[in-house]
Amino acid sequence: MKKLLILLLVISFSTSSLYSQNNRIKGRVIDDNLETLPGVSILINDTVNVGRTDLSGFFQIDIPASEKKILFRAVGLDPTIIELADKCNEVEVVMMLTGSYDFITLKKVDRLRIRRFKKLPEIHKEAFGKGLFETEYACYTRDFIPVFRKKH
Repeated sequence: MKKLLILLLVISFSTSSLYSQNNRIKGRVIDDNLETLPGVSILINDTVNVGRTDLSGFFQIDIPASEKKILFRAVGLDPTIIELADKCNEVEVVMMLTGSYDFITLKKVDRLRIRRFKKLPEIHKEAFGKGLFETEYACYTRDFIPVFRKKH
């Protein structure tokens, strides 16, 4: 009888943990000048705040296993949305500083920003070489978010 009760308890706890799995994500956030970024807000679903970076730019968050997109947001920096790959638990992000573009069109602004955006993998590799990051390549994908959107 005891064996049956213990087996029943083990099965019930193991199946309940399947439905409430969380991924623990840790990492670091720096800017494109290789400076650490304290106080960056980390959000999921664009509104749910799940954490913030410490004074050295490090963070550790728990998110639902079903959640794949994470938003990093801070004053003076372009918002960064990353999409996690499978088994991606170490996230190291390079954020772009928001520039001030006067007297040019939004199309030109996007051309300048995308040129900086394409250099982010090189900056990630440089941060790895200087010991700021633990991984040489990012385990997530990231898309460019344009300022100018054509009207349809």
